[in-house]
Amino acid sequence: MDEMLARLHGALLPLEAPPGPRGWNHDDMAELIGDGPRRRAAVLIGIRDDREQNVVLTLRTDTLQQHAGQVAFPGGRVEPHDHDAVATALRESHEEIGLDAGFVTPLGYLEAFETISGYSVTPVVARVAADAVLKPDPGEVAEVFEVPFGFFLEPANLRRYTMDFRGHRRDMVEFLHAGYRIWGVTAAILLNLIKRMGRSC
Repeated sequence: MDEMLARLHGALLPLEAPPGPRGWNHDDMAELIGDGPRRRAAVLIGIRDDREQNVVLTLRTDTLQQHAGQVAFPGGRVEPHDHDAVATALRESHEEIGLDAGFVTPLGYLEAFETISGYSVTPVVARVAADAVLKPDPGEVAEVFEVPFGFFLEPANLRRYTMDFRGHRRDMVEFLHAGYRIWGVTAAILLNLIKRMGRSC
């Protein structure tokens, strides 16, 4: 566990040096949706400070306009009053799953990731207290669930596939765990973290 935490810390951009808005996948997205400005967003990769090191994930409700019914990290669009991406991730996590910021210790960032929907998403990696109580907002989140971080580090649990988007073939990844399909933006961000930790996948 100590080795994994050391690798995790080593994989992150420091809090005092947040990433810019250009995503590490910008060139790929430019081919699909153009090179225009992206809307800013942030998500929280919350890892429980307990033995299992569980990653906190949400299942979005079926009624949302974007990403309905998908597995996602808590997070959302940057608002003008948000001081930085950490503030956005903490605010959205409180709104979506009732996570009190006092139970969260931000550790660092990953590079931004650009989405098909035109967002540049900054992932904030943080420790979440073992005793933090989570209560989903039923208007946005159908369910909160947790997956041991070690599950994502096992190469056998990563599935690769391709899909068509506007005539382009896209390489995609997903994880299947206990009946949940973790794919799209969430899986891509997790894969980036795993690679930055020096794990083969």
